[in-house]
Amino acid sequence: MRNGRPAKRLALLALALAGLGTPLAAAGLDVQRIAHARFGNDAPWYVDRIPLFESADPQIDAVYYYRWALFRAHQRDLGADGYISTEFLDDVSWQLEPYASLNDATGFHLGEGRWLRDRRYADDYIAFMYARGNDRHFTDYMADAVYGRFLADGDRIGATRYLAAMRRLYRAWDDHYDASKGLYWVEPLLDATEYTISSIDASGGKDGFRGGDSFRPSINAYMYANARAIAALSRMVGDTQGAADFVARADAIKARVQRDLWSPTLGHFIDRYKVNNEYVKYWQPIRGRELVGYLPWTFDLPDDGARYAGAWAHMIKPDELRGPAGLRTVEPSYQYYMRQYRYEGTQEECQWNGPIWPFQTTQVLTGMANLLDHYRQSVVTRSDYMRLLRQYVALHYQGDRLDLEEDYHPDTGRPIVGLARSHHYFHSGFADLILTGLVGIRPRMDDVLEVNPLLPAAGDPQALAWFRIQDVPYHGHSVAVTWDVDGRHYRGGAGLTIEVDGRRVAHRDDLGRLSVPVTRVRAPIIDRPIDQAVQLVRNGYPKGSASSNTDPEAVHDAIDGRLWFFPELPNGWSSAPSPATQWYAVDFGKPVAVSRAELAFFADAKTFSAPSAYRLQAWIGEGWRDIDAVSDRPIGNGITRARWKGMTTSKVRLLIRQPSGKRTRLAEIKIF
Repeated sequence: MRNGRPAKRLALLALALAGLGTPLAAAGLDVQRIAHARFGNDAPWYVDRIPLFESADPQIDAVYYYRWALFRAHQRDLGADGYISTEFLDDVSWQLEPYASLNDATGFHLGEGRWLRDRRYADDYIAFMYARGNDRHFTDYMADAVYGRFLADGDRIGATRYLAAMRRLYRAWDDHYDASKGLYWVEPLLDATEYTISSIDASGGKDGFRGGDSFRPSINAYMYANARAIAALSRMVGDTQGAADFVARADAIKARVQRDLWSPTLGHFIDRYKVNNEYVKYWQPIRGRELVGYLPWTFDLPDDGARYAGAWAHMIKPDELRGPAGLRTVEPSYQYYMRQYRYEGTQEECQWNGPIWPFQTTQVLTGMANLLDHYRQSVVTRSDYMRLLRQYVALHYQGDRLDLEEDYHPDTGRPIVGLARSHHYFHSGFADLILTGLVGIRPRMDDVLEVNPLLPAAGDPQALAWFRIQDVPYHGHSVAVTWDVDGRHYRGGAGLTIEVDGRRVAHRDDLGRLSVPVTRVRAPIIDRPIDQAVQLVRNGYPKGSASSNTDPEAVHDAIDGRLWFFPELPNGWSSAPSPATQWYAVDFGKPVAVSRAELAFFADAKTFSAPSAYRLQAWIGEGWRDIDAVSDRPIGNGITRARWKGMTTSKVRLLIRQPSGKRTRLAEIKIF
């Protein structure tokens, strides 16, 4: 569980306080310049929301901003139910209908979203998942992620309001608990990891998509983390009995994982079979090491000591889990390593018998950051951490184009699956790794800001000479952290500096830990305007209609609550290439109060551009009438806004005039 270690850390407060109240250590980053350079016409969304970051490594910087664009693209607006984060940009057959939610990556989504200054996205998502979204389709560590959000934003009420739902959901997993072993089990597919050693071997090497039920380090680490989070939140509301119950649950899981899922032979945490058949036997250990064996460290489960820390040696050995392009999910010594079982047509499909997965790469880097931050060990170094982080950065690139996909070949770093659904996949984290690992902000439940960058010393090939992150929300304050090895880049002095609300509060001349007191400030009230135009259920209200291209899916796409400008996967309604006025209309099915609209037009260098002109109409009486609106100039790949005096109507229509030779793609129309 992520928590502070106050006795050790507060010893550094004297050093921190020495700089309290002195002027800003370094000039702030140019918000507008960076946002427009990274996001073009869509810059306004990011300016008021994301922490800005720059470093001596331009590839890390580019991926950092790409990952925020990825985050934005996966925020689906459900209308009255608020925003959720999706895993795939578009629909897949196994999602929860009609929302398109999946719970396996929720921990990553919340880990990223906790660093936004706009708290609505994470707040809405948590509310949705505890109300109806978490169907236990997959294992997850959602309670831990909610607690992790509290550690960053300090909002006790926002975290504790879901305690009853957390407890119910936790107890629902009793159907995957073996009381005789004191451990949880799961089918690997429902752990979001099909074709593992346990599922392949349980089939006799014939398949592995289904089956292979086993006691896994993953589900047990998740349940440990969730129990610890529920215990901490219970203490916050004065429920000592409830806290004691979940502390006991967590302690019991920890003891059983360390006793029974640790393999002295392999020197690693491994699966044991729950299934009993002609190929494998109940409680038999699997026969090889998998990357999932590091997940206990993601949640600080293992005891501090050489016995368990030795497992990390396997991650840096080229013939074991360290691949040329990234972390293998299974070692090459496994009999069925990289054997391809599953296809969609001729295209290879998802498997976890060796490929690199950003999902587990994120979890392992999080666990490694924990190991380097507060475990005593000498197996892996900060240089190892940065090397792995840079390998992960490289996976985001397809040539010179940024596009994170599902899984990758460990020898080449090339995508394996590469289906249409695979583009810009939100099944992992990155911004949280930069903030908590590279920069080293270690969120805590007390009123202390702790920073410990996981950078190697100057002269190491993996070192960074400088970085700055700013506009980081922490316990109601705005935080900035600057590292400048010799003071030449920012001209504010050499070393590590922390600023809170624009004032320098801590400094040291070298890399290392800094801790400063921060008085918690009440979280701001969240503004929640409701988009009246979202169509969740096809053929239900609101309904769209159009002057051309009346394909039902295209018409639905413009009001489905999804918005992205990535060109790889078309999204929205595309007009005919005609000089005639084109239109798109929304029928609400009832009178609604409306006063503004947000229009998102996709543009590229070839076919699509923003309209040359547009206007809005409302259905008044028995016909369409122009709305007297104050309207922005239409732009591509950003938000065009129109505002008018409030009115009540049952329909709104957008009319557009297209530039000669161009078409219009309406990625989304929102009406408030």
